[in-house]
Amino acid sequence: MMRSLYTASTGMYAQQLNVDNLANNMSNVNTVGFKKQRVEFQDLLYQTIKRPVSTEETNQPVGLSVGLGVKPAAIATLFSQGTLQNTENPLDVAINGDAFFKIMVEGFDEPLYSKDGSFKIDGEGNLVTADGNKVVGAEQIDEGAYDVKIDETGLVSYMIAGQNDAQEAGRIELARFTNPMGLERVGNNLYQATPNSGEPQDCDLLTDKSVSLIPCHLEMSNVKIVEEMVNLITAQRAYEINSKVIQSSDEMLQTASNLRR
Repeated sequence: MMRSLYTASTGMYAQQLNVDNLANNMSNVNTVGFKKQRVEFQDLLYQTIKRPVSTEETNQPVGLSVGLGVKPAAIATLFSQGTLQNTENPLDVAINGDAFFKIMVEGFDEPLYSKDGSFKIDGEGNLVTADGNKVVGAEQIDEGAYDVKIDETGLVSYMIAGQNDAQEAGRIELARFTNPMGLERVGNNLYQATPNSGEPQDCDLLTDKSVSLIPCHLEMSNVKIVEEMVNLITAQRAYEINSKVIQSSDEMLQTASNLRR
């Protein structure tokens, strides 16, 4: 059977996965803190028909080897900074830098990590995510509090009726990683640390000036629709070309099978 049938089929599978990934990127174009992903490919093994030979009698510097297609090697997450959007909501906060919020989620022994700073206050006065998961570092806010806000250093403060001074409710904790691409996505805008990401390193906003918080802002998705559309067109054409190879190989086999003496 012709190698091209199997080789082209690997190309179709690879581009199908590429389109699936592009669809996920574009569907999350308005997801707060979402980081786009990119499929990376590698060529498959080569079948060697004739090796190069260099002896006193024979000098053939180039051999014959045929590639057997392509495979998806990895789907990498790109942690470039997303667009900062002003929301005028004092509970919204965006990270300017490569750090992550620490989030405690039920069922996990260690904190998970997120770029989504659209926080809320639950009925018990805890600073939480939209799913009700507690933000690490923030303490419980007293009943009757008002004018709750988060400053550039992550300090949560609020006012109480009858008191002139603002009350403090802890400071939001951040973490960073040696290899953020090694983080595992667990859904709901959350990441989990893995051996590939390295251990989380605490990020002190009072001393580390490479990272800062921007109150009343959210970091939006870093997906660029125009770029994704160009990539989608490229993937679609690559898929179509591989299908044409299969059609051409089929026609060649049909011609060979119809040969007459």
